[in-house]
Amino acid sequence: MRLLILGGTADARHLTQAIHESCPNCELIYSVVGLVRLPTLPATVISGGFTQYSGLAAYCSNNQIDAVLNATHPFSSHMGNIANQTCTALGIHYWRFLRPQWQHQSGDDWHLFSERSALIQALSGYERIMLTLGQVSAAELVHLSECQIWLRTAVEPKFRLPNNVTWIKAIGPFAEADEKALLQQHQIQAIASKNSGGESTVAKLSAARSLNIPVLMLQRPAIAGPVEEDFDALVEQVSQAAQHTKGNTP
Repeated sequence: MRLLILGGTADARHLTQAIHESCPNCELIYSVVGLVRLPTLPATVISGGFTQYSGLAAYCSNNQIDAVLNATHPFSSHMGNIANQTCTALGIHYWRFLRPQWQHQSGDDWHLFSERSALIQALSGYERIMLTLGQVSAAELVHLSECQIWLRTAVEPKFRLPNNVTWIKAIGPFAEADEKALLQQHQIQAIASKNSGGESTVAKLSAARSLNIPVLMLQRPAIAGPVEEDFDALVEQVSQAAQHTKGNTP
């Protein structure tokens, strides 16, 4: 079975390795939009998205893809919609791995938002904030011109940041002690976060809890198609599908 894995996350890398070990007959192709760090994987790695191939459907058809596993970020809803529609149209297997989201714990001061614009507007009520929302736009920062902002991302913004914004280049996983020290050093009054789930960046939440810092939490978008949250169960499903797919190579 030729499996296309839509990656760019630690989950995707771990799934690729696990599927390779449990399904040696699977030919794995790992796709990532941009290479922040070059992954070493038992798969053919492609980068740059599918526009260069005339779209995902054309790529799957031209490369005899038998199945697609979407392990992109939980907030990559646009890619998920395209992948789900493509696989339905082509009649091929589609799986969406979605790690469990973070759950509110005793002592947390969470403020939940379903719309990013409303979250940004609410942030304007704080003087010193840390943004951990991924990439932000210049227009969003205009609404926060009266705030002192610490923006943490893996990739440098593509526009010149205003003087009230300090960029922190960092890639998880993060330790709670380091997160707590960072928040105290900059006297952060509020954190903006997506409910991404996972262990890599959860330490900021426990640090915020210990320091009584509010977290403005962006809730996950609706997900199209079936979802699997169990890592091992998904690996087993892929292995079972491979056994019933024509064209397996020994």
